[in-house]
Amino acid sequence: MSETKTALVTGANKGIGYGIAAGLGSLGYRVGVGARDAVRRETAVAQLRALGVDAFGVPLDVTDDRSVTDAAKLVERSTGHLDALVNNAGISGEMSPGWEQDPTTLDLEVIRTVVDTNVLGVIRVTNAMLPLLRRSASPRIVNVSSSVGSLAKQSDPHTDIGPIMAAYAPSKSFLNALTIRYARQFAGTHILVNAACPGLVATDFTGFHGPRTPAQGAAAPSRLATLPDSGPTGAFFDDEGVVPW
Repeated sequence: MSETKTALVTGANKGIGYGIAAGLGSLGYRVGVGARDAVRRETAVAQLRALGVDAFGVPLDVTDDRSVTDAAKLVERSTGHLDALVNNAGISGEMSPGWEQDPTTLDLEVIRTVVDTNVLGVIRVTNAMLPLLRRSASPRIVNVSSSVGSLAKQSDPHTDIGPIMAAYAPSKSFLNALTIRYARQFAGTHILVNAACPGLVATDFTGFHGPRTPAQGAAAPSRLATLPDSGPTGAFFDDEGVVPW
């Protein structure tokens, strides 16, 4: 097995995903840049290489079974194993003016589309990459979630979690629950599975509104992707520590 650690980051051509790829690359990881758009993907790879990161492009649409299967084959050919998988790709779904999703009027197709990417996409990619992760001595899986997926925060009348987002927020709650299931499935193994909240980051995803930079948003996911074997599993973290489920 190669001594160089390898990571795959989905949705890594921009924003937080790019920040995670750059952060892991700075730690010496070889980084697969997973992204659908070929031009943006290769641009990101070139930018990362200019920073000294050993990056390679991985064509990847997390909603497409064939694309995910082909991505796993490419990673296997390129590295033979995988030490860290960061499931970062995600969408908010169609919003009304004011960046809201009213549950009383929301088109069910919007929910289906969001869940297909934010939840089913994570299952597709994780299960396809598991054979490669099992070849690592210390495999890590990180699901990039959000504090709006925290049921504790959503139900606290004294906590401001922003506008009502009846597709996006529940998809992250679903993802959090899924994170716990994977962690329980791998209990007693070296596979550690956690969820990370990057905070409100100024990217195109948020209309460039937010106090945090992509590099700051990448900090928690990157830390969880590089946990020691004694690290936690089945938990939800941001920069300040544990986020309540």
